[in-house]
Amino acid sequence: MNLVDFSASAFSLLPPMVALALAIITRRVLLSLGVGIVLGAFLLNNYSFGSTLGYVFSSAKGVVIEEGGLNEWNMSIVFFLLLLGMMTALLTLSGGTRAFAIWAQSRVKSKRGSKLLAATLGVFIFVDDYFNSLAVGAISRPVTDRFYVSRAKLAYILDSTAAPMCVLMPASSWGAYIMTIISGILVAHGMTEYSALGAYIALVPMNFYAVFALLLVFVVAWFKLDVGPMRKHEIEASQGIGFASDSEVEGSHEINEELDITESEFGRVSDLILPIVSLIVATVGFMIMTGGQALAADGISFSLLGAFENTDVGRSLVYGGLVGLAFALFTVVRQKLSASDISKTLWIGAKAMFGAILILFFAWTIGTVIGDLNTGKYLSTLVEGNISPALLPVILFLLAGLMAFSTGTSWGTFGIMLPIAGDLAGATDLALMLPMLGAVLAGSVFGDHCSPISDTTILSSTGARCNHIDHVATQLPYAVTVAIVSCVGFITLGFTQSTWLSFGVATVAFVIACSVLGFLSRAKMRAA
Repeated sequence: MNLVDFSASAFSLLPPMVALALAIITRRVLLSLGVGIVLGAFLLNNYSFGSTLGYVFSSAKGVVIEEGGLNEWNMSIVFFLLLLGMMTALLTLSGGTRAFAIWAQSRVKSKRGSKLLAATLGVFIFVDDYFNSLAVGAISRPVTDRFYVSRAKLAYILDSTAAPMCVLMPASSWGAYIMTIISGILVAHGMTEYSALGAYIALVPMNFYAVFALLLVFVVAWFKLDVGPMRKHEIEASQGIGFASDSEVEGSHEINEELDITESEFGRVSDLILPIVSLIVATVGFMIMTGGQALAADGISFSLLGAFENTDVGRSLVYGGLVGLAFALFTVVRQKLSASDISKTLWIGAKAMFGAILILFFAWTIGTVIGDLNTGKYLSTLVEGNISPALLPVILFLLAGLMAFSTGTSWGTFGIMLPIAGDLAGATDLALMLPMLGAVLAGSVFGDHCSPISDTTILSSTGARCNHIDHVATQLPYAVTVAIVSCVGFITLGFTQSTWLSFGVATVAFVIACSVLGFLSRAKMRAA
């Protein structure tokens, strides 16, 4: 199939931007993604209707079947979502979710405490962002609902702890992927003073967006900084609006516990904790096991870091999900609940994920279209020219943010922008290598957070059972605030090349930003 080359054309931005604009205006995610897919296909196939239809079909087929076989990565994520949906429903049936909510309510005494609980769980469950958003959402939602925390606020907490924690932790699916890319960049430019892990750890304090996005979650939870659309959702939540009865949530297919699943009165806190802990332990264990198998196949001696760098994340999530589901089944079988109730609950749990899976399919398809349009390559050309090396970190941060926002993928942005950042540093100043790489990591997470077509953003909406566009709109002011703080940090880092001085300056900017948010929040409160 001969496709038109848009790598040097601004038209490559048109389909993702149309999809984003429509999503915001119409609040219909599937419709918006569909229009973006068709428009991109139309451009790529030189306005031929027949070729466009064939291309759309092959792109959608590629989401499931790749090179004559099953697309294992995509299908493993789909299967993991189904497993997690079934497990979550079983936790409700067993009474474990209810028991934990009662237990937490006796210890969590306030609305603030429920938000801090969700944020803390988001920090500690850092194995994978998909797992983080869905698992923490399942655990926290009953508690935050009982204290009338809006689903939009919970979605913000999930999204702003999942990706930032994963990108900061070496022992995560993100860490393994990033270290693999960084290792090749260091070798290509002869930087032998850093190992892949050493460079990764050195990048952590330079990843201003991830660090301050995490901190802002706790500041927002503690000081009740509700600005922009978030304030409206919090007011509605305090009136009991927007919870289980909210049937218009696109893509979430609300599990209505009151109507569909009868909670056991004999549930225990362990009925919730045991499946979740087993899921975490098993997932980490399988990540190490599959990574070790890959090392052995290449004749390399086992090491923990090597295992995480070579792990099969998709398979590990599926195996971990099966173990978690098995333990969840044990909790309901132990109570001798009927087979019909269990099978009905499993179907409800799987069905609850259908909407999110459908959106993911559309997001993956538009990702293929955007890749063929070479949107990333076009954006990368914007950094070429006579630019001061000191400004490159902040420029790369903004460019990576724009790319991740347009493409809906931080991982794809890592793959494109990290090598570009390495080559730019090699051509200008090797001392700026790590600052530039850190800027790309930070910008990728920022753009991913803001993008309605990001799978991480979609799954955070799903985990919170929140309308997807509501989540995007309410999170945006906080994401932009942290991005401004990050820009201050990267400008300082570019000119001084001092990690700790730039981090200190960014910290001051963060305190000022939080003060401004606090002022705006109080002003709105007084005006109301």
